[in-house]
Amino acid sequence: MKERYVVTNRVRLFCVEAGRGPLVVLVHGWPEFCWSWRHQIPVLAAAGYRVVAVDLPGYGRSDKPPVTYDEHWVNQCLAGLVHGLGADRAVMVGHDWGGLLVWPFARRYPELTAGVVGVNTPDLPRLPMPPVQFMRMAPRPNYIVQFQDRGPAEWFLTADVRAWLSSVFLGPATHRKDVFPEDVIDRYVEQFLPVGAVTPPLEYYRNFDRNWELAADLPEQVTAPALMVMAEHDPVLSPRLADGMEARVPNLRKVLIEDCGHWTQQEQPERLNEALVDWLDGLPRWA
Repeated sequence: MKERYVVTNRVRLFCVEAGRGPLVVLVHGWPEFCWSWRHQIPVLAAAGYRVVAVDLPGYGRSDKPPVTYDEHWVNQCLAGLVHGLGADRAVMVGHDWGGLLVWPFARRYPELTAGVVGVNTPDLPRLPMPPVQFMRMAPRPNYIVQFQDRGPAEWFLTADVRAWLSSVFLGPATHRKDVFPEDVIDRYVEQFLPVGAVTPPLEYYRNFDRNWELAADLPEQVTAPALMVMAEHDPVLSPRLADGMEARVPNLRKVLIEDCGHWTQQEQPERLNEALVDWLDGLPRWA
């Protein structure tokens, strides 16, 4: 594996790259960085693919500009990444927030999309009202609502970064807690401990309603080949949320990974790798 930067959309994106062949871009979620794909990168590379795991804008070693981190802007960066890597098309693989990006990416840039994979994150139907407005109607506001106001969320999360990240990776969303020993938590703490490191990732959540507005102008269907990987015990993104996806993603395969919570790449890496390689090998080759 080698490390590199790609300049796109006036920002530097940090990447880890391995292998040769058709391009596969791995897009992480919250609160992670490219390292969350460490179990997938060498396996996909050995299977004959050029694999690039990126730190999303605002995360890790990528630039953290003071901008609006809406889906359109972030996906402009990812489209520029594909071009910056010298490729014409890529398979886009996204987990958690990465999944919320790659489904609209496939609609916004069909000419760049050789295939699209949602890991835990399905392609969701567009709500009839802005999502944060809808969430505020619940009896108890969830964390997304609590993230909306600038300042309080930063204060809460940075008061004890280790405690926050330990609760995320060892909490109720995790089915196999043994895969998150102290040294793994340490790697995540390193990324979010610097002053200001939490705010850009929070801005993704603060653009939920903006992304809802942007989705009104996107095509209804994803035309690219698609894979939806569901995790049996994910309470955040339940497999049931993928019901009916076929209406919006007609060229779809679904895979359910058992004995797995929200952090699929780390809880069941071998099963995820098997599902990815099997699906990728069935695609027409792309460049």
